Amino acid sequence: MEYNKYIADFAIGDEVEGFYILKTAASKVSGSGKPFLAAVLADSSGSIEAKVWDYSGPIGPSHEGSVIKARGSVSEFRGSLQFIVSRIRPVQSGDQYSLDNLVPCAPIDVDGWSDELQDFVGSLEDPDYRTLCQKLLDQYGQRFRDIPGGKSMHHSFLHGLLMHTVNMARIADDLAGLYEDVIDRDLLMAGTLLHDIAKCEEFVTSSLGLVTDYSTKGQLLGHLVMGAQAVAAAAQELGMPEEKAVLLQHMLLAHHGEPEFGAAVRPQCAESELLALIDMIDSRMEIYSEALAGVTKGQFTKRVFALDKKIYRHR
Repeated sequence: MEYNKYIADFAIGDEVEGFYILKTAASKVSGSGKPFLAAVLADSSGSIEAKVWDYSGPIGPSHEGSVIKARGSVSEFRGSLQFIVSRIRPVQSGDQYSLDNLVPCAPIDVDGWSDELQDFVGSLEDPDYRTLCQKLLDQYGQRFRDIPGGKSMHHSFLHGLLMHTVNMARIADDLAGLYEDVIDRDLLMAGTLLHDIAKCEEFVTSSLGLVTDYSTKGQLLGHLVMGAQAVAAAAQELGMPEEKAVLLQHMLLAHHGEPEFGAAVRPQCAESELLALIDMIDSRMEIYSEALAGVTKGQFTKRVFALDKKIYRHR
């Protein structure tokens, strides 16, 4: 039995016991009618799918984002590692563990990437877009820097939103130059920097900083609409020309591309079309990165929900 082994070091056949974060949890029923818990456990090194067979509680969805103690064995299922849990419980007083070893963080230099974000704001030549971006980034401040980029789909670790936004800004900067005959760089960059700004209000986070739920406004409106509202309010306060304000709101409302993917409206200018594509590129590449992390070379993953397909880790 190995204790508090990093998930990234798990190997088939390992017997492990330790403290981990319950990233997601769903109470389900097997084909034979028996209850089980389908979960994802995480630490600072990565995450792994877990199953607790013949289990009906007390651990469940309400414990998402908290630390649990688990014992089990590592196996393989459809090319991916899986943790079969034999014992699981919430932490108790007297338990000793280090949060630094548990909380998953973006693999970035947070201060350096925050500075790069500010550099992109400073690179905007249009004073209206530059001032508005600075105002909203200052408004959300530390929360924008710290929160994950999602609950479970992609960038669902601390500082994930910062990582996702800067990655996208790098892509946008390159593509704005490549397509300078059709793209207004300042509009594209402003939309990129602010596209997920309202996730700061959409997400409910645990004491560990991980996303555990969506706020009431987040569920009723969503971050696209809430982001457009924030832009509209800031634009009015700053006296921004109406067309610029409307275009920037459109960028946020359309950045999911199509209504079937959550867009409030379809992209109707070159910059909003490109923003939606850039968002898809970075989110999907992160999904690939996370899905392939525990997969043996030469094997397929099981079906990746966000991609609606299996993917292959080539040798």
